[in-house]
Amino acid sequence: MNISQRSLQLHESYHGKLCVQSKVPIINHDDLSLAYTPGVAAPCEEIFKNPENIYKYTMKSNAVAVITDGSSVLGLGNIGAAASLPVMEGKCVLFKRFANIDAFPLCISTQNTDEFVETVKRVVVPFGGVNLEDIGAPHCFEIEKRLKKELDIPVFHDDQHGTATVALAALINALKVTGRKMENVSIVISGAGAAGISIAKLLMLKGARQLVICDRHGALGPDRTDIADNPYKLEMARATNPDGKEGTLAEMLKDADVFIGVSGPGIVNGEMIKAMADEPIVFAMANPVPEIMPDEALAAGAAVIGTGRSDFPNQINNVLAFPGIFRGLLDARVRRITDEMYLAAAEALAALVKDPSPEKIIPDIFYDGTAAAVAEAVKKCASSKEL
Repeated sequence: MNISQRSLQLHESYHGKLCVQSKVPIINHDDLSLAYTPGVAAPCEEIFKNPENIYKYTMKSNAVAVITDGSSVLGLGNIGAAASLPVMEGKCVLFKRFANIDAFPLCISTQNTDEFVETVKRVVVPFGGVNLEDIGAPHCFEIEKRLKKELDIPVFHDDQHGTATVALAALINALKVTGRKMENVSIVISGAGAAGISIAKLLMLKGARQLVICDRHGALGPDRTDIADNPYKLEMARATNPDGKEGTLAEMLKDADVFIGVSGPGIVNGEMIKAMADEPIVFAMANPVPEIMPDEALAAGAAVIGTGRSDFPNQINNVLAFPGIFRGLLDARVRRITDEMYLAAAEALAALVKDPSPEKIIPDIFYDGTAAAVAEAVKKCASSKEL
């Protein structure tokens, strides 16, 4: 059987990937009286007296809501809330496996921004954090902005910040391998959605200066009149592309040092890689089919290659970031997550690779120390900001 058939068999056999398991035994009347009536009234009263006690007496201190509207799922697109549930279950499994966090999927049947925000605000009482997932641009930006403002728990959009954190970590080490510095390299990002914009912002925060973002119509720049009604693209058009370049992705890649793809399959070819600077860095991260396959990029002269796939070296995967980030947020009781925390997480990830090489710029997903290192970096950053 192929991977799709095997996955269908697994999901059918187990009827999904999640279940609820009690932390406490219920085997006699005394157990019942402590976990439920009459004893349960005591923690309820303590929380009523002081709402902060909810972290002391309930699951909230170790619980995350994984929330989607199903509008932009993996490589599947807008498949809606119901069809997105297997992905959200999978995300919750990863939270548990890599950071021992209890995560719960909430698939919300609306793609209206106001309705979505109001629904989330009303249902997140049990949770210590919100992981937004697979929500399309541009409304994902507005949803995150509003929820961060209106909730008193951290809100994290993984397609933006998880992707950016891991991409930055990989680039830090790829630059070491090729003897470059962030402030001197020319970077081209393909994809002006949630991931591409967030990656650009984080790279600039780390020191990148020469950076161009391309959408399907070419480079974002101050003269692109067709993006006037998209404030997020317009913001990036003004913040990036300092030389005001105009043209296609192929034209932008000429003499570029770094390509980062978070767009679509097969849009880059070997000739475009050959036109880049010597020993270019190529992160073709579209899934399941990247912008260019690693073997073609290697044959065209790429010095360091990363993808989103698990069957090639240097898998740039969000699971390296989000479990540890949330472990740190929950442990430090952080109310607001900041860009500095993403930087700290990326630097911690990069530091786990002691001797970067073309085949090793990012930790293996199953290295047990990853989440703990990221969590510690986030907690240290939170402590320094007194959040």
